[in-house]
Amino acid sequence: MEMKSDIEIARGSKLKPITEIGAALDIPETSIQQYGLYKAKLDFAFLNSLASKPDGKLILVTAVSPTPAGEGKTTTTVGLGDALNSLGRKTMICLREPSLGPCFGMKGGAAGGGYAQVVPMEDINLHFTGDMHAITTAHNLLTALIDNHIHWHNNSKFDSRRITWRRVIDINDRTLRRINTGLGGTANGIPRETGFDLTVASEVMAVFCLSENIRDLQQRLAKMIVGYTRERLPITTAELKADGPMTAILRDALMPNLVQTLENNPAIIHGGPFANIAHGCNSVIATKAALKLSDYVVTEAGFGADLGAEKFFNIKCRKAGLKPEVAVIVATVRALKMHGGIGKDDLAKENIVAVQRGIVNLARHIRNVGKFGVPIVVAINRFNADTDSELKTIKEMCAELGVKAVEANHWANGSEGAINLAENVIQLAESGASQFRTLYDDEMTLWDKTQEIARNIYGASEVIADKTIRNQFRRYQKTYGHFPICIAKTPYSFSTDPNLMGAPTNHVVPIKELRLCAGAEFLVVVCGDIMTMPGLPEKPSAHDIHVNEDGQIEGLF
Repeated sequence: MEMKSDIEIARGSKLKPITEIGAALDIPETSIQQYGLYKAKLDFAFLNSLASKPDGKLILVTAVSPTPAGEGKTTTTVGLGDALNSLGRKTMICLREPSLGPCFGMKGGAAGGGYAQVVPMEDINLHFTGDMHAITTAHNLLTALIDNHIHWHNNSKFDSRRITWRRVIDINDRTLRRINTGLGGTANGIPRETGFDLTVASEVMAVFCLSENIRDLQQRLAKMIVGYTRERLPITTAELKADGPMTAILRDALMPNLVQTLENNPAIIHGGPFANIAHGCNSVIATKAALKLSDYVVTEAGFGADLGAEKFFNIKCRKAGLKPEVAVIVATVRALKMHGGIGKDDLAKENIVAVQRGIVNLARHIRNVGKFGVPIVVAINRFNADTDSELKTIKEMCAELGVKAVEANHWANGSEGAINLAENVIQLAESGASQFRTLYDDEMTLWDKTQEIARNIYGASEVIADKTIRNQFRRYQKTYGHFPICIAKTPYSFSTDPNLMGAPTNHVVPIKELRLCAGAEFLVVVCGDIMTMPGLPEKPSAHDIHVNEDGQIEGLF
C-alpha cells in the first residue's frame, strides 16, 4: 500500500468548524474570533474569566539530541494528546507556531506528521493568523524609532556604536547577518553597522511568550534595552515611547490560537521562540488557558532536553509558576543509531551495537530531566524498519535507569498507536510523584548559573570566556543577577561542536557573546559558533513548495 504524505493525510481529514471545537470546551461562540472556518483566537475577556478554575495536569514532551534521522517530538505530542482524549481525559495540546525560516529551509512543515497532526496544516505552517508578522513588525518598528530618534535630536544620547537592537525577518538569509545602514547622505540617517536576526530569536518573541496579559506585555516591552550612551548607561524602549505602539501591533496576536487535531481534539498553537537561540516554548498565556480548560495539557519544548526542557523548567516554569507532572522523552531507534556512529544511509539495517552505543545520549537526557524532580517515561517513536531486538535493547537500558520505555505508533495509527504511552503518563501524573524543582536558585550568580548548566546538563568540564565577557557578567550581576540563563548553542550535541554526538564529557564551553534581555528577564549566553540568523541549505525545502492547478499548496511534507 502506498504511503500518503502528511499533507495528503491532512487534506483527507474531516475538520469540524472551530466553533464546535470551542463549544466542547464550553467556550462561548462570542469569545471565538474566527479566522476562517477552522482556526480562531480566544478573546481576553474569556481568558480573564478562567482565573477561578482549577488547573489541569501539565505534561512536557522533550527528546534526545536531534539528528537528520528525525525524532518526532511534535508528532508524539499530538498523538499523546489524542490518546489521552480517547481514554476519557479531557486534554489540550499546546504547541509553538512554526517559523517560515526552517519551513522554507531544512525542516519543512512543523505541525506533526502522519496520523498525528494539527490542522489546517498549510495555514499553521505558513501565515496562520499573522502572529509572526505582527512580532516582526513590532520589532522593526522599534528599530525605526531608534534611528528616527537619533536622526532628529538624539535626546537619549545614543552612542551609535553601542546600539544593540538589530532588525528581524522570518526568512533564513545569511546575507543579512551584517549590514550597513544610513548610507547615501545625511537625509538617510547616520551610517552604522547592524544586521538581522530571525524573528524567532527576537526579544519581542520572548517577551510575547512570557507575558501573562496585555498589561504585562507592555511593561516587559518597556523594559527592553536597545542601546547605551557613551557613559554606558542603558536606553530602554520606554524612553523612545515605543512600548505603546508595539503593544497595539501585538494586541490581537497575543490572543491564543485555537485549532484541532486530525481526531478533532483541541489544540492551542501560540508563540514560537527557537530553543537553540531563545527559550523554545509556546506562550505562557496559552499554556495557562489550556490548564484551566482541560484535565491534561500536553506541551513540548524545542530540540533535545538539554536545550528545550532545561529552558522550559528553568525559565518558563520559574517565571510562570508552572509545575509539570510528567516528562516524556522521545527517542527513535534511527536517532540512537546515528548517535552510535551510523550514517543516515545505513539506518534501515538492524544494528544492535549501534543502538547500544547511541543509547548514552538518551541516558544523559534521562538523568538530566531527573535532576528537575519530574517523573519520566520514554516514548520510542517507531519507524517501519525498527526491529523488535532494537526496541528491546532500548527498553532494557531504560529499565536499568528506573524509567519505562514505551513503544508508540501514533504516526501510523493516530491515538490508537499511543494508548500504551498515554496509560503510562496517566499513571505517573496521578501518582503525585512529581517533586518539581529548578536546577539553580535565583540567588546564584549569573556566571555560576551558566557553569551549573554547562557542567550538570552538558557534561562540560568548564566554561571559558575572555576578559570582556567576564567583565560583562560582573556588570550585569549588579542589576540583573537574579535572572535565569538562556544558553544559545548548537542543538545537535551536548557540546558546542555539532559533530560531537552521543554523550561527550569533559569538553569546554566557550562563551562568545552575552545578550541582555531585560524585558524577557533572562540573559542569553551565546556559546560556540551558533548564529541567530541561519542560512538556507544548498537544496532548501522552498524548492519543493508550490501551488497546484487546484490552488492547493504542495510540498509542506
